[in-house]
Amino acid sequence: MKKILILCTGNSCRSQMADGILKENLPNSFLIKSAGTKPEPVNKYAIKVMSLTNINISKNESNHISDFDNILFDYVITVCDNALETCPVFNNAKKHIHKSFRDPAKFKGNLKDTLNFYSEIRDEISLFLNKLIKEDILKEESC
Repeated sequence: MKKILILCTGNSCRSQMADGILKENLPNSFLIKSAGTKPEPVNKYAIKVMSLTNINISKNESNHISDFDNILFDYVITVCDNALETCPVFNNAKKHIHKSFRDPAKFKGNLKDTLNFYSEIRDEISLFLNKLIKEDILKEESC
């Protein structure tokens, strides 16, 4: 079983969206976890925009990176620069992947604009991960 850890600072938005997207698009032979360096509750707008794509992350919980110290991950994916800079090094991971996405939690606006911004970030994350799945992760899985 391949193991993937997705990291961001709060484990409330970007990493939670990535978690849901990967769980939806990868076979059950993958273990997918997400964590943060300073975990916060899962963001209600992230839950909402994911539900618009029929991905339910409403039962997800935020985790601290130390919760997974004893797991040997095949992939560690950081989705924000802060997590890349402050997370411990997972020397045992086969591959480290970094792609920073804007933080939707910092967006200020009315409800419609907020949901549009969160959706934009969700779509950016989805495009990145689906490309990664097609070109990297699943290619190795099928070998």
